[in-house]
Amino acid sequence: MLMRNPRPLSAYSDELRRVMAEVGPVWGRDIRRHRDLVWAAFEPLLREAPRDGVVRVAGLRYGDHPRQVLDVYRPAMSPAKRPVVVFVHGGAFVRGERDISPLAYANVLTWFARQGCVGINMEYRLAPEIRYPLGADDVAAAVAWAREHVDEYGGDPERILLVGHSAGGTHVATFACDPVAGYMGEGACGVVLVSARLRADRLAVNPNAAGVEAYFGANDALLDARSPVTHAHALAVPAFFVIAQYDNPLLDVYGVEMAHRVAVAQGHAPNLLRLAGHNHTSIVAHFNTAEEILGDEILAFLDTIPAAISRS
Repeated sequence: MLMRNPRPLSAYSDELRRVMAEVGPVWGRDIRRHRDLVWAAFEPLLREAPRDGVVRVAGLRYGDHPRQVLDVYRPAMSPAKRPVVVFVHGGAFVRGERDISPLAYANVLTWFARQGCVGINMEYRLAPEIRYPLGADDVAAAVAWAREHVDEYGGDPERILLVGHSAGGTHVATFACDPVAGYMGEGACGVVLVSARLRADRLAVNPNAAGVEAYFGANDALLDARSPVTHAHALAVPAFFVIAQYDNPLLDVYGVEMAHRVAVAQGHAPNLLRLAGHNHTSIVAHFNTAEEILGDEILAFLDTIPAAISRS
């Protein structure tokens, strides 16, 4: 199902819409500069965003590596069996943190906690220290931690939804469908792939080609086999694909490609949302602000999923 948000950015000020309109059409020319402009435009909104009623428990370890750490966001009044949303940040495989500022990406998990979920913001190991498919190992380890401990924070270990952005979406997708990694989504009830890199490429148009090489390797002959899109037919959990109108070059194409392959393999189309007016950064920066289209669609998707898969 292809969805497109009506009246994109209508909830925002004229100034923010101006920034977005100027940056969007030229996004791919200088994504780092444009990323910083977008975060700066959203910062005042995130600074004033509601956080009442949300408790953050920071610095919980899900592994032995210094980056194998996560934060839990839960409603202050937290009865048991709330659905769990695990957010996996981006960073072109070689950079990124669960908190790139005091406001981001806390805004994502704060919003989900305000809607009655338990949010988990996880960090993971980076290339070149780790290479394909070990990013999926960190996702699996965080899922295993949540399965064992999230009930202590009011979460339901059978309702763990993974939301991966950019390179984080790659790791989530590899966890969900790549037989080399071997997890096939076990322990998660579904995945949301937001502006995810679903095909590994080192093309000249890819501004993060060096990051792809650092994680997937320099042998172009192996990149197709290591790409999540190649294993779409094996996707073992329900999936929701989200792309931005102004995404990093070809990420929107790869998102549609994988959604199509899933549809062919399963005989019905998965959810696919194109967030009009948004770019690769604003697609996550806007959480916990006045526009709630993407968040609401994710919650609606979560409501359709009964429980996690398990091979046990």
